[in-house]
Amino acid sequence: MGVVVNQTIRNIIITCLGFGIGAINTLFLFTNFMNEEHYGLISYLMTTSNLIWPLMAFGVHNTLIKFFSSYSNHKQQDKFLTIMLILPFFIAIILGIIGTIFYSSILELFSDKNTIIQPYVWTIFVLAFAVSYFEVYFAWSKVKLKSVFGNIVKELFLRICISILLILLYYEIIDIERFIYILMAAYLLRTLVMKIYAFGLHRFKFRLSLPDNYVSVFKYSGLILIAGSVASLLIELDKTMIERYLLIENVAKYGICAYIASVIIIPSRAMHQITYPLTAKLINAQEKNQLQDLYKKSSLNLLVTGGLLFILIVCNVTQLFEIIPKEYELFIWVVILIGSAKLFDNLLGNNNSILYCSDYYRLILYIGVGMVILTVVLNMYWIPVYGVTGAAIATCIAVFCYNSTKLWIVYAKFKMHPFSTKTFLALSLIIIFTFGFYFWELPFHPILNIIGKSIIIGIAYIVIVYALKVSKDINDLIKKIPRGE
Repeated sequence: MGVVVNQTIRNIIITCLGFGIGAINTLFLFTNFMNEEHYGLISYLMTTSNLIWPLMAFGVHNTLIKFFSSYSNHKQQDKFLTIMLILPFFIAIILGIIGTIFYSSILELFSDKNTIIQPYVWTIFVLAFAVSYFEVYFAWSKVKLKSVFGNIVKELFLRICISILLILLYYEIIDIERFIYILMAAYLLRTLVMKIYAFGLHRFKFRLSLPDNYVSVFKYSGLILIAGSVASLLIELDKTMIERYLLIENVAKYGICAYIASVIIIPSRAMHQITYPLTAKLINAQEKNQLQDLYKKSSLNLLVTGGLLFILIVCNVTQLFEIIPKEYELFIWVVILIGSAKLFDNLLGNNNSILYCSDYYRLILYIGVGMVILTVVLNMYWIPVYGVTGAAIATCIAVFCYNSTKLWIVYAKFKMHPFSTKTFLALSLIIIFTFGFYFWELPFHPILNIIGKSIIIGIAYIVIVYALKVSKDINDLIKKIPRGE
């Protein structure tokens, strides 16, 4: 776990910084420097591009991680990497042609309401293209076990650009149209930077021929494409469907609550950057004992760290919304439901990596498609009835079903699960702390209340986790702090 802990700590710091900048953008700059309608527009464009890019990438970012370590011949690696670079471009051309042919029909989808989206529909394609190739080059760096720089570019670059753009918008140096176009350029620049870094890590020669195992590569890419699309749909579909039933500003209101809850996924995102390629290596080498150890440790450590974030968010969110403009109301159940779904994601540990890197990934694809259908149906029913809270209900139910199924598949096929008595101890602590501190407020200004309450919760939680020895890795890390290691 040495390399995992080392790079995970760095990635957590980077991801926390990124989420911090994102929180400033989401909670304060967007809400004060941009009106609700334009905020909803930006959220919709970015969300919809996140739904499309997995299709455009054609699963290449996952395929690259799974197969790269299996090649010992440099020539075969070059052939493989060449195919990995060509596939997304080929898919982009096909999608571009289809989009051009049916562009008028696409615009008509926004003719009844939310017409503000029409002039910018084409930018969704450009954003998706940039993200798809960024993820390919990021995966390229991951297989060399170099995830930190890519994480910096992924988590910080765009958020800093958005901060600058919002300030320029506030001082009327740019208008909303230029905001969108410059943001699009920032997406493309980020991809270019990642490309240069990836090519610097691995000497590469363009070879336009197929690797020996091309059948397996194409088959995996096609199937993992579905898996990636399913994962994106489960995460982003709620915002897109809100636009279909409610006014565009509701996308922004829901997005704020969902973003606050998404902070819980920080540890998982950070650890995943390094556990994914390590999991692929362990599976390729058939090291089952090490794989099981990684599975249990990643699940427990992510639950403990994600649990602390869940407690801090739920117990402070009411005070947080007192310093946000009044038009952005708190939907507490959106925070709780989305937060619970993200905490469940943490509980999975490296479950997704195990499935995507094994021969059993096909099983979750069919189930995933069923989950997307379930999500659509639930959103169609709940959003008209309960508004944005209905979207959170639909997402939480779908994520719970999907994650439970993935846990069962790994248990059935690998005879391993991530749970232990420490898992239930950690869950008990999370529940006790949440109920114990949710109804308790300090008699200060909201910001001072949040800071004071967070310090008390954080110290109490860490002390109890350490005293009960919930996680050996976390205890070892705490012991190293006084020595500055």
